[in-house]
Amino acid sequence: KTEAKYIQYQGLLVSTAAHSWESLEYAQNFPVQHTDVFAVTYPKSGTVWMQEILPLVLNGGDLTPVLTIRNHDRVPWLECKQLAEIVDRLTSPRALVTHLPYSLMPPSFHASKAKVIYVTRDPKDVLVSSYYFHQMAAFLEDPGTFDEFLGKFLEGRVPFGKWTEHVKSWKSAELGDRILFITYEEMVQDLPASIRRISDFLGSNLSDEVIQKIAEHCSFRSMKDNDMSNFSHVSNQYMDTNKSSFLRKGIVGDWKNHFSSEKLVRFVSVMNQELKEESSCLPWSLD
Repeated sequence: KTEAKYIQYQGLLVSTAAHSWESLEYAQNFPVQHTDVFAVTYPKSGTVWMQEILPLVLNGGDLTPVLTIRNHDRVPWLECKQLAEIVDRLTSPRALVTHLPYSLMPPSFHASKAKVIYVTRDPKDVLVSSYYFHQMAAFLEDPGTFDEFLGKFLEGRVPFGKWTEHVKSWKSAELGDRILFITYEEMVQDLPASIRRISDFLGSNLSDEVIQKIAEHCSFRSMKDNDMSNFSHVSNQYMDTNKSSFLRKGIVGDWKNHFSSEKLVRFVSVMNQELKEESSCLPWSLD
């Protein structure tokens, strides 16, 4: 019998390749430190980009870790199996990433002063990116046709559930000055300015020269060439790079090549209905 690709944890669908009941319980009991920094994203919204940027902002632009340590070891996922194995190697201030909704953050997070950078991306591009990722990642269910996958995405029958629920959970989190909201689109449009915002938020006070150096290293092209960041070390039985590379395009607006006008109407009406008043504070027009 083939092993199930997903498990449900407190109503959330996650892949068994990277997660287990134990790893999710470990996350719930994880002792968060005041100096920890979390990059929080819905999948396919710039997580790997943040795994590149955060260590550089926190260490003053020293490229050594991003050139010598694999991204998921230097900035691990809170909910993944690997965290327990490598947590002792992390030095303070620690950077972590997570796809968890706000309600599943550990109690120690709420009691701490840990900071959060929440990255959102136009959900139409998230859907397209996720569709290609499901095609190449053997540990995820086959997405079917684009139309079928669109239905699954809107219903939340995908890992980490509905995009709208995820965004709402973090937008309504009352974290005050502990949270910074930034968009994938802002980062694409002006990476140095985005890194400056992140640096100021984390109190790193980096010079313009260092910001520029980080931005150059964190460009899509540099990351695609960095074997510590492009997942080229993952075997083809997990990610079939013949179907699609992990770092595929890294652009804004690729959804226009995939959505018919009917699909767009369907997508936008569901989004508007679920986001209600929140949709007005999103940075992209949904249509």
